[in-house]
Amino acid sequence: MRVLVVEDERRMADLLRRCLEEHGFAVDVAVTGEDGAWYAQEIDYDVIVLDVMLPGIDGFEVLRGIRAAGRYAPVLLLTARDAVEDRVRGLDTGADDYLTKPFALAELLSRLRALMRRGSRERPALLSVGDLTLDPATRSVARGQTPISLTAKEFALLEYLMRHPGEVLSKTQLVEHVWDFTFESSFNVVEVYVGYLRQKIDRPFGRRSLETRRGAGYRLRDDRAD
Repeated sequence: MRVLVVEDERRMADLLRRCLEEHGFAVDVAVTGEDGAWYAQEIDYDVIVLDVMLPGIDGFEVLRGIRAAGRYAPVLLLTARDAVEDRVRGLDTGADDYLTKPFALAELLSRLRALMRRGSRERPALLSVGDLTLDPATRSVARGQTPISLTAKEFALLEYLMRHPGEVLSKTQLVEHVWDFTFESSFNVVEVYVGYLRQKIDRPFGRRSLETRRGAGYRLRDDRAD
């Protein structure tokens, strides 16, 4: 398995290289944020070990660039900072796990094995369908540069639709994933909320991205492709 280590402390980088190679990994090392970003975007890695405190651009910016480039190799962040806000920022930026220095090498290896079992499936931090974007971390939605205000339930419905772009989702699927066990209303509530969404994400912009497939359900598509 091929691993990228982005770590500016030479002793730590050498230690990680030796440890990983002893356990059968092929290891590339970058000591700056710029080099790490280049490696990660040019080469398909099975997993990336990324230090937060780097010269030049920091680990958060490197990670943001990796995900923006469509690279979804699992990323383990390393940092000496253990503040909750730093962990939250890293995970919301697109990290898959977080390890605070100092750490045991056995734990690092175990976490990397767990991450590689997940694979490199696409899991963007920012969802987009055409020029419609949704940020789960900041709870924000926009069409192009225009912000859109949604209620909590409208946001949840749109997020589920955007996680399945182009797919026809039945009312049952939407109820099961957007509403909870206390839901006792009829499936007509889905129609009502789809109508609310259209009033906010489509009609003000002259779009028809949220489609009804009669007898089947609803789908969200990029209507700019028409």
